Order: sequence, then structure tokens, then C-alpha cells
Amino acid sequence: MKNFAVPTREQVTPANQAIFDTLQKALGFVPNLYATIAYSASGLGKYLAYQNAKTSLTNREKEAVNLIVSQVNSCVYCQSAHTVIGKMNGFTDAQLVDIRRGKSEDVRLNSLVQLAASITKNRGNADEELVDAFFAQGYTNENLVDLVLQVSDKTAMNYLHNLTKVPVDFPLAPPL
Repeated sequence: MKNFAVPTREQVTPANQAIFDTLQKALGFVPNLYATIAYSASGLGKYLAYQNAKTSLTNREKEAVNLIVSQVNSCVYCQSAHTVIGKMNGFTDAQLVDIRRGKSEDVRLNSLVQLAASITKNRGNADEELVDAFFAQGYTNENLVDLVLQVSDKTAMNYLHNLTKVPVDFPLAPPL
């Protein structure tokens, strides 16, 4: 299979160089997967705008979705990145592992995690009982739409890493 090198700042378009500079300033580094998106002249800007768009999901809910989708899609890069980000959003190590296993002790979050896993596994054809459980926990139609958008965001990144296998530049998530 083709070997994908992570492009450097000098190898990307001026627009992507500016984004690299912003990421460097905000994060202290440019994550390898973001840099890989910069192979596309417009991809990185489009992706970051999509990723940072307003949503009805909380940051914790988004991270729970990111973790379970990345687990289902076997993406070690995103499992690792979102374990770090999950900790930044108040999850414990044990909670992060539980989410990756498809469960949460928080009943509301559990319904979200299980539905996200089913959506991912079944390519959008989720188990009806899980959809009903999601709504029974007080989630709305807006939340369902935002959940599908979050699943699609993370699935795209999972697929990109699974295809390119660029080096993981986060502490590795513990294996399950």
C-alpha cells in the first residue's frame, strides 16, 4: 500500500499554511491527521469549519460520540486523540474505556453512546429500540440530526486515518 507522509507546512498551500500557523498557536502542534487533510487545497479549512460548527450536543456528548465511533471504526488515531480530549472534558480513564466499550453509567449519555454505535455499525440503520431510548432520555430531533452530523465527522476522520496510517501523535489509547 502507498506510504502517506505527513506534509510539512512548506508542502501545503498558503491557505493551509495559515491554518497550520493557527493550529500551532492554539494547540502547540499541528496534529498529523489535520496535516494530512491539507493534501487537499480546501479540505482542511472545510473540515475545521464543519467540525467547529455550532451543535446542540455538549462537548462531553461530542467526545463520547467521537470515542465510540472511533472504536467501532477501529481508528487508533482518533481513539487516542479523543481519549486526551475526553479527559480535558472531565471524563475519567474508566469512563473513557466504558464509552469505548459502548456504555456509560450515566443513563442519558448511555443512550447517546449506544445509538451512535448502532448508527455507525449499521450504516445509519440504527436499532429502533435505541432510537426510542435516545428520545426517552429527553433528546430532541435537533439532537438526532446533530448526532448524525457528529458521526459523519468522526467517520470521515476514521476512514482517512485507516487509509493513510499516518503516525499517531497523541498518547496511545489503552487497548480494550
